[in-house]
Amino acid sequence: MTGRRLWALALPVLWIAVLGSAAGVVYARYQARVLFVRLEKLNAERDSLEMEWGRLQLEQSAWSSHALVESMASSKLKMSLPQTRDIRIVRP
Repeated sequence: MTGRRLWALALPVLWIAVLGSAAGVVYARYQARVLFVRLEKLNAERDSLEMEWGRLQLEQSAWSSHALVESMASSKLKMSLPQTRDIRIVRP
C-alpha cells in the first residue's frame, strides 16, 4: 500500500516537473530567437557603420590631397608660392 501511495504522490510531482521543464525549453528557445534577431540587427548596424566609416575616410583623403589644398589656398586665401628672390634662409 505504501508503494501505491508513493506512486500516487510521485506521479503528479513528475507530471508537474515534465510540464515545468517543457515550459522552460519553450521559453529558452523563444529567448534564443529574440537574441538572434537582436544580434542580426546589431550586425546590420555594424556593417552600415563600417560602410559609412569607409566613405568618410575616402572623403577625408580627397579633402586633404595636396592639389586640393594648394588650389583652395591660392583661390580662397589668395596665397601663392614665394619667388626664389623672396626666400631668406635663417641660420642659428
